[in-house]
Amino acid sequence: MKAYFFFALKRLIQLVAVIFAGCSIAFFVSHLSPISPVESIIGRVSGQSSYSPEAIANLRAALTEMFGLDVPLHEQYFNFLRRLAVGDFGPSLLAFPRPAIELVMLALPWTFGLLTVSTLLTWLVGNIAGGLAGYYQDSKLLKALGLLAIGIQPIPYYIVAFLMVIVFGFFWPVLPISGGFAMNVRQGWTLPFFLSVLHYAILPAASLTIVGIGTWFLGMRALVSNIVTEDFVTFAELGGVSRNRIVFSYVIRNAMVPQLTSLAMTLGGIFSGTIITEQVFSYPGLGSLLVTAVNRGDSATTLAVSCIAVIAVASAIFIIDLLHPLVDPRVRAE
Repeated sequence: MKAYFFFALKRLIQLVAVIFAGCSIAFFVSHLSPISPVESIIGRVSGQSSYSPEAIANLRAALTEMFGLDVPLHEQYFNFLRRLAVGDFGPSLLAFPRPAIELVMLALPWTFGLLTVSTLLTWLVGNIAGGLAGYYQDSKLLKALGLLAIGIQPIPYYIVAFLMVIVFGFFWPVLPISGGFAMNVRQGWTLPFFLSVLHYAILPAASLTIVGIGTWFLGMRALVSNIVTEDFVTFAELGGVSRNRIVFSYVIRNAMVPQLTSLAMTLGGIFSGTIITEQVFSYPGLGSLLVTAVNRGDSATTLAVSCIAVIAVASAIFIIDLLHPLVDPRVRAE
């Protein structure tokens, strides 16, 4: 138990370091952008009505002070770190003067739900099917699934998303291709709203799941193909242990350990695919919010989405790291 405590403490320190580095990079990238939030607001205001040069100058000075741009970059960075601790990223240009963190919190549940469901479904189905294919190597059905996985696995998420939009938007319009819920359904914790959210999430989740299943299927099949030649599998078969128990308790269980590690390593890529997928389907998550903020020059919202994404992905990897020694007793927490 003491060894596990020090293992968890080491991983916690690494988590803090990763979050610090990721948020710092996001800050400097957003603040070195040639797009100024102050000039964006002034341009928007000037386009709606005519103002005197004095009024524009006063507005520019007030906005510069409000966004904290009236001090050197290194002071802006230290101010950012202090505000990051309390979740203050400043006002958003998309809904000025609403805080950017509020927009992120509204979009976060959509991305979290889509990413969680699609990732877990992809990982479980792909690994189980791949494990069966690796053990029952003479099965024609599983061989056909292997060929299908080889064909699907290299396809990017957004290509599958575009194909689904074409198929279900024009040729067979049975599923919604944009939005997060029906416009005639009132938002709230009600059954109609929940069913509407599930209905609109089918295509975005399917586009992420189809590609991901192929990746996990091929990886698990390769691992199991090596494990079935081990002595403990042969002895179990000779000892009369049932096939189902051998597959799930002896073979797939041992192969799950490296797959769990791979899951932690691929979470960042999965999140990137989710951002593009949300944009394709106009899904009201962090991806759509991030793209809109970048196009509008909203550095506060861009920074808020980036930091929340870094924190979320790093925390998920941290949790998986903590589960690893518990899943595999061979791992020693030193």
